[in-house]
Amino acid sequence: MTAGELPAGRISGNGDMPMLKYLVKRFFQTAVVLFVVSVIVFCVMSFTGDPVLMIVPPNATDAQIAEARIALGLDQPLWVQYKVFLFNLLKGDLGISYIFKRPALTLIVERMPATLELVFLSVLISVAVALPCGVFAGAWPNNPISRAIMGGSLLGISLPSFWVGILMIFYFAVEKGLLPSSGRGTTDTLFGIPFAFLTRDGFRHLILPAVTLALGTLAMLIRLIRAQIMEVLRQDFIKFARAKGVSWKSLLFGHALKNALVPVVTVFGMQIGSLIAFATVTETIFAWPGMGKLLVDSINTSDRPVIVAYLMIVAAMFVFINFIVDIVYTLIDPRIDLR
Repeated sequence: MTAGELPAGRISGNGDMPMLKYLVKRFFQTAVVLFVVSVIVFCVMSFTGDPVLMIVPPNATDAQIAEARIALGLDQPLWVQYKVFLFNLLKGDLGISYIFKRPALTLIVERMPATLELVFLSVLISVAVALPCGVFAGAWPNNPISRAIMGGSLLGISLPSFWVGILMIFYFAVEKGLLPSSGRGTTDTLFGIPFAFLTRDGFRHLILPAVTLALGTLAMLIRLIRAQIMEVLRQDFIKFARAKGVSWKSLLFGHALKNALVPVVTVFGMQIGSLIAFATVTETIFAWPGMGKLLVDSINTSDRPVIVAYLMIVAAMFVFINFIVDIVYTLIDPRIDLR
């Protein structure tokens, strides 16, 4: 093996941790995080409302209420209830929805494709706009266009998403009639999963909520990329490369941008998780039938099993996204050691 070659199965360029050892370490970290989340979720839901009142009829007697409480296991001590909850969670049983009378996990999984395609298009919009705008604003900060970009990004960060969504509905749907205001439209299946972007009508329904959801992330990424580009361009290795005659285009995109991406990837990975978790507002405004809309409806009806299922699944998504971000680090900069 020659100098500079990486041993097979290593995580990073200067690390000596085998891939298997790293994966095992992350698995146990994930298990601990999800365990803590399960404790928090269980405690919060146990002290908010009485699920028995959602099951029994309004005119139920005290005996019927007591019987329902025993059937749900709510007469047991709190630690016994948590033990049952944890065992059911490990089996994938998150309870039966009080409203839909169906497994809560099934309801979440059915709504997941709608949320994921909304988040995916929002991410594409954010990256496609923020990357060139952020690089331009960082490379030529005194340019009038750069100042306009930064002004627009400040506006995008400041405006609340629900207000932007309402304005878009009013202008593009009500006033101009260009795009539909709500719903998911016609869907088509891919590998047996329904997606709206596969049809023209569904894609038209997807545009307004995706743009609304993307605006905050887009504005934040522009400002972050600009700041990182400006910082990297002041480094000595950039000055040395320019002195050696490296072209400005190669310097900007081949050297500066690559070195500026590590902190950007960190924040962007967290933002993807936030887009999934906080798409509830956008989905509610546009009546988009995703997980967030289901969560809001479940909160309004105190459907506790669905709320718990949503929180646990979103927590697992956050952990998985953070793991992917760690791997992407090493692809951007092999010097990073994930030990």
